[in-house]
Amino acid sequence: MAARAIAARSAAPVIDTPARRSWRKFRTHRSAILGAIIVGAFLLVALLAPLLPLLDPAATDWAAVRQAPSAAHPLGTDEIGRDVLSRMIWGARASVLAGIVSVGIAIILGVPLGVLAGYFGGWTDIVISRCTEALLAVPFLILAIALAAFLGPSLTNAMIAIGISATPIFVRLTRGQVINIRAEDYVEGAHAIGLSTPRILARYILPNAMPPVLVQATLTIAAAIIAEASLSFLGLGQQPPAPSWGSMLNTAKNFMAQAPWLAMWPGLAIFLVVLGFNLLGDGLRDALDPRE
Repeated sequence: MAARAIAARSAAPVIDTPARRSWRKFRTHRSAILGAIIVGAFLLVALLAPLLPLLDPAATDWAAVRQAPSAAHPLGTDEIGRDVLSRMIWGARASVLAGIVSVGIAIILGVPLGVLAGYFGGWTDIVISRCTEALLAVPFLILAIALAAFLGPSLTNAMIAIGISATPIFVRLTRGQVINIRAEDYVEGAHAIGLSTPRILARYILPNAMPPVLVQATLTIAAAIIAEASLSFLGLGQQPPAPSWGSMLNTAKNFMAQAPWLAMWPGLAIFLVVLGFNLLGDGLRDALDPRE
């Protein structure tokens, strides 16, 4: 009897849920898997930076100024003898943190505003949409630079500036999704049986609006990392002596002929992490698209 029950249980069909279908499509997307591996590697390095046997990223060695890569310094040293490998790994923490936190700020601000505009319409939609369009009229990076300059140079202020600058993207995306979902039959049915507005929003609107927001968040993290590097390059982000890829590039521009590796490593790191997030976002878009 026990063997028969086990056999019957093993023969029971597996329910093909949307989550299973999305995961099946995602894991067959080779570029998305490559992006996930790249992003995971950078996240792992950023998280383990305090535990790795690295030299102090702020320690100077005037006897090893601008040394080429060697056994003692695998990526060389900078203009005051600091180990580039240590600064690269600790700089990854700043860049990854800036990307994730700033996009988190944008989602926290943008998604509720988009839901309000798309679900209630009327004057609520008009006011939120016009403010969003006014912010979208300013280029993303220009707005981030202006806000960071207003708030003052620091990594925290740079993340806030980038998050506010990215908010209109999520407002518009969420608004469009909510308008489409609001017209679906199951939402009309929820209204007909007398469900409250908060329950409809929490049970039907938000869960169906979040997949595109998740894809956009992945792509926006890549843009936020570039924005943080740009702000640090201009002196508006991570402040010395704390390491940042953008500030390392700012220093490296003065020594391109004498020490080209100073610019090569942070530039390559920015390229790889942005490529990883873009590939991951592209894969998520294909996996979560209900039309596929």
